Amino acid sequence: MPLLPRKGILAIAAVIDIALNSRGRPVAAKALALRHRLPPRHLEPVLQALVREGILRGIRGPRGGYELAREQRRITVDDILRAAGTTDEVDEVSLTDSHLLSRVVIPALAQAERAFSAALARINVEELARSADGLRKSAGES
Repeated sequence: MPLLPRKGILAIAAVIDIALNSRGRPVAAKALALRHRLPPRHLEPVLQALVREGILRGIRGPRGGYELAREQRRITVDDILRAAGTTDEVDEVSLTDSHLLSRVVIPALAQAERAFSAALARINVEELARSADGLRKSAGES
Protein backbone atom coordinates (compact mmCIF):
# COMPACT_ATOMS: atom_id res chain seq x y z
CA MET A 1 0.00 0.00 0.00
CA PRO A 2 1.72 3.19 -1.14
CA LEU A 3 1.55 5.99 1.43
CA LEU A 4 2.33 8.76 -1.04
CA PRO A 5 0.22 9.60 -4.07
CA ARG A 6 1.85 9.50 -7.50
CA LYS A 7 1.60 13.30 -7.72
CA GLY A 8 3.65 13.64 -4.53
CA ILE A 9 6.34 11.26 -5.72
CA LEU A 10 6.49 13.13 -9.02
CA ALA A 11 6.87 16.47 -7.19
CA ILE A 12 9.76 15.11 -5.10
CA ALA A 13 11.49 13.71 -8.18
CA ALA A 14 11.05 17.01 -10.06
CA VAL A 15 12.61 19.06 -7.26
CA ILE A 16 15.55 16.68 -6.94
CA ASP A 17 16.03 16.65 -10.73
CA ILE A 18 16.11 20.45 -10.75
CA ALA A 19 18.61 20.46 -7.86
CA LEU A 20 20.85 18.09 -9.83
CA ASN A 21 20.53 19.62 -13.29
CA SER A 22 20.11 23.37 -12.87
CA ARG A 23 23.85 24.20 -12.81
CA GLY A 24 23.19 27.94 -12.74
CA ARG A 25 20.43 27.92 -15.36
CA PRO A 26 16.74 27.00 -15.26
CA VAL A 27 15.66 23.47 -16.09
CA ALA A 28 13.04 23.31 -18.85
CA ALA A 29 9.83 21.43 -18.10
CA LYS A 30 10.24 19.56 -21.40
CA ALA A 31 13.68 18.31 -20.33
CA LEU A 32 12.26 17.18 -16.99
CA ALA A 33 9.38 15.40 -18.69
CA LEU A 34 11.72 13.71 -21.14
CA ARG A 35 14.07 12.46 -18.40
CA HIS A 36 11.15 11.01 -16.45
CA ARG A 37 9.31 9.75 -19.52
CA LEU A 38 6.19 11.79 -18.82
CA PRO A 39 3.97 13.96 -20.97
CA PRO A 40 4.70 17.62 -20.06
CA ARG A 41 0.99 18.16 -19.33
CA HIS A 42 1.30 15.83 -16.29
CA LEU A 43 4.29 17.69 -14.94
CA GLU A 44 3.35 21.32 -15.50
CA PRO A 45 0.55 21.56 -12.88
CA VAL A 46 2.87 20.02 -10.28
CA LEU A 47 5.65 22.49 -11.14
CA GLN A 48 3.25 25.43 -10.97
CA ALA A 49 2.03 24.34 -7.53
CA LEU A 50 5.66 24.18 -6.36
CA VAL A 51 6.22 27.73 -7.71
CA ARG A 52 3.11 29.06 -5.94
CA GLU A 53 4.37 27.70 -2.63
CA GLY A 54 7.92 29.03 -2.97
CA ILE A 55 9.71 25.72 -3.53
CA LEU A 56 10.58 26.53 -7.16
CA ARG A 57 10.97 29.74 -9.12
CA GLY A 58 9.60 29.84 -12.66
CA ILE A 59 11.64 31.68 -15.30
CA ARG A 60 9.81 32.75 -18.47
CA GLY A 61 11.23 33.01 -21.94
CA PRO A 62 13.01 30.84 -24.50
CA ARG A 63 15.75 29.90 -22.03
CA GLY A 64 13.30 29.68 -19.17
CA GLY A 65 12.35 26.84 -16.90
CA TYR A 66 12.51 26.15 -13.19
CA GLU A 67 15.08 26.57 -10.46
CA LEU A 68 15.02 26.10 -6.71
CA ALA A 69 13.60 29.10 -4.89
CA ARG A 70 15.67 28.45 -1.76
CA GLU A 71 18.67 26.45 -0.62
CA GLN A 72 18.47 22.68 -1.02
CA ARG A 73 18.99 22.06 2.68
CA ARG A 74 15.99 24.31 3.45
CA ILE A 75 13.52 22.30 1.35
CA THR A 76 12.14 19.15 2.97
CA VAL A 77 10.13 16.33 1.46
CA ASP A 78 7.27 17.40 3.73
CA ASP A 79 7.46 20.94 2.24
CA ILE A 80 7.29 19.51 -1.28
CA LEU A 81 4.29 17.28 -0.55
CA ARG A 82 2.39 20.12 1.10
CA ALA A 83 3.21 22.47 -1.79
CA ALA A 84 2.09 19.90 -4.36
CA GLY A 85 -1.28 19.74 -2.61
CA THR A 86 -1.08 16.06 -1.80
CA THR A 87 -1.59 16.39 1.94
CA ASP A 88 -5.12 17.79 1.87
CA GLU A 89 -6.78 15.56 -0.72
CA VAL A 90 -8.60 13.54 1.95
CA ASP A 91 -9.76 16.67 3.79
CA GLU A 92 -12.00 17.59 0.87
CA VAL A 93 -14.61 15.04 1.96
CA SER A 94 -16.35 15.60 5.28
CA LEU A 95 -16.09 12.45 7.34
CA THR A 96 -17.27 13.90 10.65
CA ASP A 97 -20.88 12.68 10.37
CA SER A 98 -19.78 9.26 11.55
CA HIS A 99 -18.96 8.86 15.25
CA LEU A 100 -16.69 5.89 14.48
CA LEU A 101 -14.72 8.00 12.02
CA SER A 102 -14.64 11.22 14.01
CA ARG A 103 -13.86 9.70 17.41
CA VAL A 104 -11.78 6.62 16.63
CA VAL A 105 -10.42 6.31 13.10
CA ILE A 106 -9.51 9.94 12.32
CA PRO A 107 -7.73 10.64 15.66
CA ALA A 108 -5.69 7.42 15.34
CA LEU A 109 -4.72 8.18 11.75
CA ALA A 110 -3.98 11.82 12.57
CA GLN A 111 -1.38 10.68 15.08
CA ALA A 112 0.24 8.44 12.45
CA GLU A 113 0.13 11.25 9.89
CA ARG A 114 1.90 13.62 12.29
CA ALA A 115 4.66 11.06 12.84
CA PHE A 116 4.98 10.45 9.09
CA SER A 117 5.07 14.20 8.39
CA ALA A 118 7.75 14.70 11.05
CA ALA A 119 9.84 11.93 9.46
CA LEU A 120 9.45 13.52 6.01
CA ALA A 121 10.45 16.90 7.45
CA ARG A 122 13.81 15.41 8.41
CA ILE A 123 14.60 14.52 4.78
CA ASN A 124 15.86 17.47 2.75
CA VAL A 125 16.58 17.96 -0.95
CA GLU A 126 20.31 18.38 -0.34
CA GLU A 127 20.56 14.83 1.11
CA LEU A 128 18.48 13.30 -1.68
CA ALA A 129 20.37 15.18 -4.39
CA ARG A 130 23.68 14.03 -2.93
CA SER A 131 22.46 10.40 -2.95
CA ALA A 132 21.16 10.73 -6.51
CA ASP A 133 24.39 12.35 -7.68
CA GLY A 134 26.44 9.53 -6.14
CA LEU A 135 24.24 6.96 -7.83
CA ARG A 136 24.53 8.79 -11.15
CA LYS A 137 28.34 8.96 -10.87
CA SER A 138 28.63 5.28 -9.98
CA ALA A 139 26.50 4.42 -13.01
CA GLY A 140 28.81 6.50 -15.26
CA GLU A 141 26.17 9.08 -16.18
CA SER A 142 26.90 12.80 -16.40
